[in-house]
Amino acid sequence: TVSDVPRTDFSGIEDYFTSFLTKKPQGEILQSEVTIGHNWAQDVGIYEFTFGATGDKVKGRYSFVYVWEDGEWKINHHHSSVMPEAWLGAAPKPVKKNIVKRILAKLS
Repeated sequence: TVSDVPRTDFSGIEDYFTSFLTKKPQGEILQSEVTIGHNWAQDVGIYEFTFGATGDKVKGRYSFVYVWEDGEWKINHHHSSVMPEAWLGAAPKPVKKNIVKRILAKLS
């Protein structure tokens, strides 16, 4: 969520989490949807981290896939990305029909 560098091997993943933890994150799950299968489960949703080191907050979408392996649950896949609103701002309000009709009338 807070790095632009793809992490594709153990040392890269370890580096990400080591750096992340120095920021003293406190996480809160805001929305979660869990699906359970045979020897697997997935959790997708939205979470928000507050960083104790700076007070900064970041809200992100996440997904986890867990597998039951060797007698314990393990993370098979994880992805997290910053919510687009953090970069783009709030979505624009929809244009009302009467305004669209006036614009189209002026164009014709």
